[in-house]
Amino acid sequence: MTGFVRGFNGHRGMNGEAMHMMRNGFRGFLVLGAIAGLTACGSAQADGTEDAEAFVRVINVEVSPVQTETFVEEIRLTSVAMASQDVMIEAEESGAIREFYVDRGDRVEEGAAIAKIDDRILLAQVQQARAANELAVATWERRKRLWEEDQVGSEIAYLEARFAAEQAAAALELLEERLARTVIRAPFSGVLDERHVDVGTMVGPGRTVGRLVQLDPIKVFAGVPERYAPDVTAGAWAEVVFPALGDQVRREQVRYVGATVDQQSRTFPVEVELGNASGAIKPQMVANMSLTRQRVEDAIVVPQDALVRVEDGFVVFVAVERDGQVVAEARDVVRGPTRRNLVVIEEGVAVGERLIVVGQKSVAGGDRVNVVAEHGEG
Repeated sequence: MTGFVRGFNGHRGMNGEAMHMMRNGFRGFLVLGAIAGLTACGSAQADGTEDAEAFVRVINVEVSPVQTETFVEEIRLTSVAMASQDVMIEAEESGAIREFYVDRGDRVEEGAAIAKIDDRILLAQVQQARAANELAVATWERRKRLWEEDQVGSEIAYLEARFAAEQAAAALELLEERLARTVIRAPFSGVLDERHVDVGTMVGPGRTVGRLVQLDPIKVFAGVPERYAPDVTAGAWAEVVFPALGDQVRREQVRYVGATVDQQSRTFPVEVELGNASGAIKPQMVANMSLTRQRVEDAIVVPQDALVRVEDGFVVFVAVERDGQVVAEARDVVRGPTRRNLVVIEEGVAVGERLIVVGQKSVAGGDRVNVVAEHGEG
């Protein structure tokens, strides 16, 4: 620039007026360039502002109308099935097993014969005792008649005959009972699940010959944490599902609640009795048990997934209309009892509002939303 001015000054032949005009023209050129530069910058800034205003985040969400329903809070437990009765059948007399009337897996009725012990010795003893009893009775009757009617004989002989007859009758009754016990019978109706001896095996009193189980009805036991002790009583409703048998839900009342807490597990037992005519439920099968803890009428129930955890609790988002647009509005909520993936909302939302149930993790309060689906309509 300096060289350019100097070049003009070096032309001494130009007059003053011409020089003045050239300088003014140069200054105008510089001003026009500056204005053009400022205009270009302003245009660029305006374009950026328009782009920012044109971009508004809209999030696709799915909503569900808030409704009331009856809510049942559950205590979920792991339980196990057990036979109603499960006993080892034992011999009561000595001798060899002569015969089995049932085999493993057979169903028997109460009092039915299961096995027979050799009874030949006892049978002979019974016959002997029966004869002795008949003699004792005949002797007593004769002495009684002679003493009471004819005053023949002594009182001692009279008493001896009387007590001898009673002793003979008792001995006969004892042996007949022992003879009856050589037939091993079922103490209750059930299934012979095990057989511990074979024909010919020598057994004695107390020797187990088999195992009898009663499967109908069947009992289901569970341990309830001690913190639920005030909430669980006999008569409460329970739902039992055996995963091995499908999704069938069996509903029955609690039959028994334990009076003490286990020192190791800190639980107390509960028992539910289920019908099992088909025998599908087997002892030691694992089941999922749900006990009714409380029932809440007209409760606002929402999926737990709809709640978003924040620093001081939980919020949900509802879709509301604002200035002709649908936006997400955050609501602080107070949670109540829960069951599986459901939770009762005690405060924060009202019936009829549209709760965001899909996309709630992606929105913030005031965000525009586009409702692509509404669940539970109609």
